[in-house]
Amino acid sequence: MLRIGSCAALPPERRGIRERSRPSKIAQAGRSTDRAILERGKAVFRVEGDAIHALGARIDGLFVTAVATVLRCEGRVVTTGVGKAGLIARKVAATLASTGSPSLFLHPAEALHGDLGMVTSADVLVALSYSGESDEVLRLLPSLKRIGACVIAITGSRSSTLAQAAGLVLDISVPAEACLLGLAPTTSAAAMLAMGDALAVAAMEARGFSKEEFALFHPAGALGKRLTVRVSDVMRTGTQVAIVKPDTRLQEVLFSITRAQAASALVLGHDGKLVGLLTDGDIRRALVANRDALERPASEFMTCEPLVLTGDPLASEALALFENARKRITEAPVVDAVGRAVGVLMLTDLMRCGIV
Repeated sequence: MLRIGSCAALPPERRGIRERSRPSKIAQAGRSTDRAILERGKAVFRVEGDAIHALGARIDGLFVTAVATVLRCEGRVVTTGVGKAGLIARKVAATLASTGSPSLFLHPAEALHGDLGMVTSADVLVALSYSGESDEVLRLLPSLKRIGACVIAITGSRSSTLAQAAGLVLDISVPAEACLLGLAPTTSAAAMLAMGDALAVAAMEARGFSKEEFALFHPAGALGKRLTVRVSDVMRTGTQVAIVKPDTRLQEVLFSITRAQAASALVLGHDGKLVGLLTDGDIRRALVANRDALERPASEFMTCEPLVLTGDPLASEALALFENARKRITEAPVVDAVGRAVGVLMLTDLMRCGIV
């Protein structure tokens, strides 16, 4: 018996129930096979890749002038754009700022309501608009002219209003969008981003921007750690290092490694210089071969020429040495310029600090 108001009294479509015999709108709209999907994806890469390759082949002296303008800029490089071009302008500003060209993104709508005060006559403004007719960007032009900022246009139309008003135009016109409808900014957006990257990287190289300067602007994250963290920041020292003499009995070496919660012991001469490395693996192998090995001296089982880190290199450089070693290693002694041991670097330490 059905009650008044019960969902069961409603027809299936009113109850949110789709009849099994009725295909969904998605299924009706198109039945793309996996092969067709793959082909479309490949076509997008091909269309965009070809367009970017062609764009790179046709950049000329105007690009050189644009880079020189960025290098001469005494203020900041201000990027602006709306929609997809605005998203790319944000990325271009971030790339410029991280590669030595002080930069910021200015939203054109916010600029019209006071944020134009961020722009000065010492700045270079890079306006991104594929059509060159974005209303929000065009409305900035009269004020920018009065302010006196240099304007570089990145656009797909040299005859556009933006191009005509700019002091310099970088043409990014493409034959067609990768979108089947020819509507979504795809190829044009990729070309716009590539031009922005080219501008930033060329300026970076021209000003001789160094790895150390790059690290200064990237102190956080895995990238920053690779560029800033040194062996001295992560190596084990003091009581965390097992130190023995060449004549120390293997049993005492084992106790030293255990107390330090380490995986090896540094074997030092009387002058404090490193003469060898003895790992817990070396000790296990010695005991398997000879049960009386615990009474023998460390000098009989140590590795006399282990991988050694000298000075205070970047932790990422130390990792490269670990990876390129002839045999797998998980720790390395660290010595100063005259060979005195100052610590031990473990592969687990590099993993813990985020270098790996």
